[in-house]
Amino acid sequence: MSAVAAPPKTGEMQALVLTAPHEFEIRSIPIPRPGANEILARVHAIAICGTDAEIVEGTFKGRWPRAYPFTPGHEWAGEVVDAGEVAKRFGFVPGTRIAGTSHSGCGYCRMCRTGRYNLCFNYGREDLGHRQYGHYTQGAYADYVVHTIKAVFPIPAAMPFDVAALCDTASIALHSVKRPGIEPADVFVAVGSGGIGLLTAMCARALGAARCIVVGGGKRLDRARELGFETVDYHDGDPVARVRAMTDDRGADVAVDSAGTKDSVRQAILMVRKGGRVAFTGIPKEPSQIEFQKIVLEELDLYGVRANRNTMEEVMPLIADGRIPAAKLITHHFALRRFGEALRTFNQRIDGALKVIVEP
Repeated sequence: MSAVAAPPKTGEMQALVLTAPHEFEIRSIPIPRPGANEILARVHAIAICGTDAEIVEGTFKGRWPRAYPFTPGHEWAGEVVDAGEVAKRFGFVPGTRIAGTSHSGCGYCRMCRTGRYNLCFNYGREDLGHRQYGHYTQGAYADYVVHTIKAVFPIPAAMPFDVAALCDTASIALHSVKRPGIEPADVFVAVGSGGIGLLTAMCARALGAARCIVVGGGKRLDRARELGFETVDYHDGDPVARVRAMTDDRGADVAVDSAGTKDSVRQAILMVRKGGRVAFTGIPKEPSQIEFQKIVLEELDLYGVRANRNTMEEVMPLIADGRIPAAKLITHHFALRRFGEALRTFNQRIDGALKVIVEP
């Protein structure tokens, strides 16, 4: 733990504020105050997520966010500077280094009680305790952020804040791999070569996959090869045929689609063998033609993935000891005041951008 952090001395902070679809500015806003089971944290690093880019663009206007002005951001790490009485009793005292995640269930519905708080029946009911930070609840692109202690996790003392900001993404990747399951010697395919796709391959390897193939394009495949993964460039022809050729026409055991396009959804299903398993963690924006004959006749198992549940504490030790080398995905750092440049770098994949870190 670092030296005990001091609470802010002024009532204002700098924050990214969305005012309309694709309209934003850095402005001074009041510093939020924590409730009894909440912490106030000084934000040290936020990783830009693909969902952030779409929230900025207004893709989910009316849902994420519900209204403007709004501050997004949910992949972050920082340090507790103040805490409510309940939070303090759970050990979240000033100076505690933490990483945040987006989902906090109500804690009382059937989904929450069975550990599936990412599917809380009271989603969107802040009056009943539900939060989704950076989506419809105010997020972390700011000097300070308030979270319930259900959505923050202490990080190892030696873990840098920029790496800790990737824990949320890595926890989603781990959940995406645990849903279909990895058996020793499995052949795994990550459909999508962005940060989440590469992290699913890292997680699959950490859980025992013998071979990990990454399907994608551009400079991101160079990073995949550097990480020791086999690669398929979808620009070079039918990726399904390539994957099947690499597996003696048998197909992979497990595929995880993080691209979330109408083509990638279909391709992920066609890439697996009889009895194969496919998980979908990308959010498709349009319908996809799915081969239901294959699903039925080959007894495929399909799994939807909604963010993560209970995997933050599982993924942190794997990152800390290097079995999931998440730090190798960080390509850029920007100050919060340069958010526009950071977002452009992320969206346009400038210089092979993967995980772009914003630092208030």
